[in-house]
Amino acid sequence: MKTLPQSALVISLDLELAWGVRDHLPIARYRKNLLGVRQAIPAILRLFQQHEIHATWAAVGLLFAETREELFASLPAHRPQYDHPRLSPYPDLEHLRANEAEEPCYFGASLLRQIAATPHQEIGSHSFSHFYCLEAGASLESFGDDLAAAQRAAAKRGMVLRSFVFPRNQYSAEYVAACAGTGFRAMRGTERSWFYQSRGGREQLLRRFLRWLDSYANISGENCFALSSDSGTAIHNFPSSRFLRPYVPGLRAFDPLRRVRILSAMEFAAQRGLGFHLWWHPHNFGIYLEQNLAFLGKILAHYAKLRAQYGMESLGMGELAERLDASAVAASA
Repeated sequence: MKTLPQSALVISLDLELAWGVRDHLPIARYRKNLLGVRQAIPAILRLFQQHEIHATWAAVGLLFAETREELFASLPAHRPQYDHPRLSPYPDLEHLRANEAEEPCYFGASLLRQIAATPHQEIGSHSFSHFYCLEAGASLESFGDDLAAAQRAAAKRGMVLRSFVFPRNQYSAEYVAACAGTGFRAMRGTERSWFYQSRGGREQLLRRFLRWLDSYANISGENCFALSSDSGTAIHNFPSSRFLRPYVPGLRAFDPLRRVRILSAMEFAAQRGLGFHLWWHPHNFGIYLEQNLAFLGKILAHYAKLRAQYGMESLGMGELAERLDASAVAASA
């Protein structure tokens, strides 16, 4: 049996394509980023293999379908009735063309196959429909059906989903309990500071600005988490430590600050036996791929040093949950 890691680097990626941006960005304007995902994912996977990185890819369930017909056959019976109808993706389905070749921004079965075929990569869930738990009109009933639809879509591809990432980081205790009741063993929570806390509706400019500033200056702390095993835990929360913001040409002079912010928190975790959780979206690498990969490469090279010096391990969310569960069972035996 594998023991608990001395410290852990957890990486999760939110694989959404158009389903994650359609309600607040014109797809035509963001199309270059979305199409660029098809170059970004193979490149990220190669970099992960080079550095022996284990990662969780939390995918929107709508991406699993091969065709429009398969997608329509997989829809849940109860769907959220948001007060703001634009939040729901279901009306958009009527306008979809036949398959991934015709709609590369909306279908992703081939991308999921690439990820699943790469060693140490876990497919997790980002809900079936990019479900917004804290928006007015959402309900636990529709969320439960959404989770079941996500598991069915994965089962058709021979997968069982064990790790969950809430869209827009919107969650509450009731929604977390629903995930645990549907077979999920791990989730990604938010950082502790108030400006990261889950909420629905439009984000205040101040909160967004503070999160942006926190990527360059240490406002909220290192945001690492304890690697504790508790046999009574319904679902393990591996909260976010840092969002990997993408390269922006106008801000490149500040990239050293952005990098140090991540590397110093990783080292903090490695020295103290904690977990560090880094996340981003593949579409963040959809443009400026070379610059984003170079930045990520420096992070992973630093992980290699921490692995050699402190025994830090790279673990997907599901892997870490399994290790914690096994340790709890062993401790209670």
